[in-house]
Amino acid sequence: MTQRKTRVRFAPSPTGPLHIGGVRTALYNYLFAHQRGGELIFRIEDTDSTRFVPGAEAYITEAFKWLGITFDEGVGIGGNYGPYRQSERKDIYVKYVDQLLESGKAYVAFDTPEELNAKRESVKNFQYDAHTRGEMRNQLTLGDEETQRLIEAGEKYVVRFKVEPGEEIVVHDIIRGEVKVMSDILDDKVLYKSADNLPTYHLANIVDDHLMEVSHVIRGEEWLPSAPLHVLLYRAFGWTDTMPEFAHLPLLLKPDGKGKLSKRDGDRLGFPVFPLEWHGADGTVCSGYRESGYLPEAVINFLALLGWNPGTEQEILSMDDLVRLFDLEKCSKSGARFDYVKGLWFNREYLINTPDAQLAPAFMQILEGNGIHTTAERAAAVVGMMKMKKINFIADLWPMCDFFFTAPEAYTMDDKFTRKNWKEGTAAEMQALAQKLDGLNDFSVESQKAVIDAWAEATGIKPWNPWRVCLVGTGKGPDMYELAAFLGKDETLRRMQAAIAALPA
Repeated sequence: MTQRKTRVRFAPSPTGPLHIGGVRTALYNYLFAHQRGGELIFRIEDTDSTRFVPGAEAYITEAFKWLGITFDEGVGIGGNYGPYRQSERKDIYVKYVDQLLESGKAYVAFDTPEELNAKRESVKNFQYDAHTRGEMRNQLTLGDEETQRLIEAGEKYVVRFKVEPGEEIVVHDIIRGEVKVMSDILDDKVLYKSADNLPTYHLANIVDDHLMEVSHVIRGEEWLPSAPLHVLLYRAFGWTDTMPEFAHLPLLLKPDGKGKLSKRDGDRLGFPVFPLEWHGADGTVCSGYRESGYLPEAVINFLALLGWNPGTEQEILSMDDLVRLFDLEKCSKSGARFDYVKGLWFNREYLINTPDAQLAPAFMQILEGNGIHTTAERAAAVVGMMKMKKINFIADLWPMCDFFFTAPEAYTMDDKFTRKNWKEGTAAEMQALAQKLDGLNDFSVESQKAVIDAWAEATGIKPWNPWRVCLVGTGKGPDMYELAAFLGKDETLRRMQAAIAALPA
């Protein structure tokens, strides 16, 4: 038997911003496909017209662009199996609805929402299935002739899948092994609605996966209950030979307490649950990883290790590393606790290891927002001097390094660091240091260090903390020689004279 080409899909619904759990699902599909030399399909499942949110599809596309998760075919890309937006595939689905009806695997039902609600109120744990369908208004109780008359009269209807009781259904799951379910617990799911001439998720999903030759379905644990139904649908169509392999990923759990991760957890604890900032139609704004200052590589690395690990102690893994090491069988069956503090750690590690020039544009935006205009070269130099400090985001740099661009507004003994390091005689020592610096033609770090270190050793003076007071105004900043070299001789000497004049001699 010829081995099937690996083809997987990520198929979000445009009902709002993409949850970070969905991003992880897309990432795992990406890693699985790339490891096997396969293809990743981007499909939009927009059959539920009542939940459609304008702008959601564009948001999802932009999120993946930022994260670096690319697709081989699908919406916005094209391919040989299109269209890839389900609302554009109506005519395709009708054919398969008719096939199920003609074979007796499905039936038409006319029950109104009011009738269904009344039944739920009168029958405890009501389920539309083999035991109750005979009490409802459907093709099985009304007959084919009456059914046709009602359809022609324009009465709204749905098509339900006819689940036969007493059948054992086995779902083969790569992560969870064999999952066995009796068909009695399944209801006769709605597959198609005449109100909008669209199929439900269950039918569209199966038909699309079959026609697009999807070999593996990797999706969240929340879809596991629907897997037995999908197995039955594959059997009903006679597609068992092309049924994809399933893998249901563990849920992302709250950082504390019980239950799955929600937006409320992010709001409560101060971290994003969406890749990009989302602006709701009601004016609400939800924070995003991009706008919060996370690097996309850090987000990818962090998400990859939520529910899967390579079996080693290595934590910093590039996308290439992840592709090489990824193994669905090593995914956990239990939910993964969303450790947002670890996410901050990942971002810091990536900041430290990202070239300064790559971080400079983001830092320049922050500088410009504070009225500072400088070159990319000087911005990169500041990033290089300061990123090893205790920061998690580029935005954390500004309050730590404003002195690179603006001189202290005042020098005062009220500052604790100044009071500790500016003593009697310090002003005279700073005047002597200024004379040494003024005599330098080469103001590089190396030149300063050679002269000042020798002078300090010969005199016993330790000038570095008082010098920091002169240039910074308090006890923060990088190596003093690096700072002075960045400021240049003129600005360094100007600040020193200002401090000497302002502070007591």
